[in-house]
Amino acid sequence: MESASRNLKPGKCPLTGSTNSLDVSRRDFLGGCAACAAGMSMLSAFGASTALALDKAVAPALGGGTKAKVRLVLAYPSPEGPIWPNIGYDFDGHNRQFVEKLRKACPGIEFLTCDVMNDDEAKKVAEKDSEVDGYIVYLSGCLWGAASDIIAAKGKPTVIVDHLYAGSGEFLTGYARVRRKGMKVAAVSSSRIEDVAQAARCIETIAKLKSSKMLVVGGNANKTIEKQFGTKVVEVEFAELNDAYDKADKEQAKKIADRWIKAAEKVIEPSRDEIIKSAAMYLAMAQLLERHKAQAIAVNCLGGFYGGHIFAYPCLGFMQLNNDGFIGACEADQKSTITMLLMTYLTGRPGMISDPVIDTSKNQIIYAHCVAPTKVFGPNGSSNPYHLRSHSEDRQGACDRSLMPLGEMTTTVEFDAGKRQVILHQGVTVENVDEDMACRNKLAVEVKGDVYKLLNEWDRWGWHRVTYYGDYKRAVHNIASLMGFSVIEEA
Repeated sequence: MESASRNLKPGKCPLTGSTNSLDVSRRDFLGGCAACAAGMSMLSAFGASTALALDKAVAPALGGGTKAKVRLVLAYPSPEGPIWPNIGYDFDGHNRQFVEKLRKACPGIEFLTCDVMNDDEAKKVAEKDSEVDGYIVYLSGCLWGAASDIIAAKGKPTVIVDHLYAGSGEFLTGYARVRRKGMKVAAVSSSRIEDVAQAARCIETIAKLKSSKMLVVGGNANKTIEKQFGTKVVEVEFAELNDAYDKADKEQAKKIADRWIKAAEKVIEPSRDEIIKSAAMYLAMAQLLERHKAQAIAVNCLGGFYGGHIFAYPCLGFMQLNNDGFIGACEADQKSTITMLLMTYLTGRPGMISDPVIDTSKNQIIYAHCVAPTKVFGPNGSSNPYHLRSHSEDRQGACDRSLMPLGEMTTTVEFDAGKRQVILHQGVTVENVDEDMACRNKLAVEVKGDVYKLLNEWDRWGWHRVTYYGDYKRAVHNIASLMGFSVIEEA
């Protein structure tokens, strides 16, 4: 006999053939999103309202309207006998509320719902479901079967979620079992829908990486990145960047430079002409992003500038790109570039690459570099003050010194495709260090953990790290688990 919840509403699950009151056709769902999809052609792939703020005429035509597809498996038993949460429980009503809340919290995901009440129905989902980017298995009750194992064995990112006091027994045993088997799974056991949404956005991020592209100017493409993340890495010669720089609209570059100057709290070393050159480099990088339909650009800036291959530092252009939701990355560091792309998809915020310095006497790590965003909370967040400075090492060109907010938790990470690992530490911002030595930006944070332990991994990971404003430790652990990466907590 069918469960009581199945008899409440008509409709068939397209995969299992079972009655499913919650499934919405792809056409109907996308039709309901027509209004939010309008006008997306000038927005970045990171989401709405991230077109280049200075001038939409130079915004890369990146699209961004494609939604990740996640199969939401609603797993529960018949409520006709004694069960958790109780006999006669209204699974249909509860599941409907859960799906509505999750869709509202994750507008960038198309959820395809399906009921599963036994292992055979789980097998039908696993056998027929080839179109989705990942799965959420919501244990709204205890089946006491192998549904989680069957779905996770598909090999796609799978989030297993507990409906507290209802699916908890199967959740605890099932998740532990599939995790021990080495499957790409993450778990959510929380009363907050926001925690489920965060895990779902990890699947969305993984899907976006597979359709993204990063440019490497003056460097050799790291093909391991493409193998592990699916992100296409394209080599670009300095000559192509220089050609775009030479052809940049000079009047437009002047307007951009004047806006940077007007918005700055101080202009210390660089002349207006030098800042105009930086604006022309910004326009050139934006042109390359548009030409290649890419979301990220990394430039061998030091080698290019010192070698006479480029004639303006890209620092201010990187600042602007990162403020606006794109990725501009220093020194052709592709490991940091893919980290920035992944984390900005996941958080909606820009990252800061740095060459860190550690002061054990203060329990601090200081993130030093000549590039930093001035909108650390994302394109729609507040702006912090900044100074326009020369590049520190050679006292040439132009860059920014961003006076970033204090008293805020930060999460610092680096993803390594070759190692299949991510390294992570956290700290609270305490000072924008005013010191003439080394790079212009020096953001000090008080380390959360053991500052001496933080000395141990640099030989294996290199000097660079990428810092984000916010507490993203759980998000990093989740996405690492869903990609089959391990996490090293270095402090």
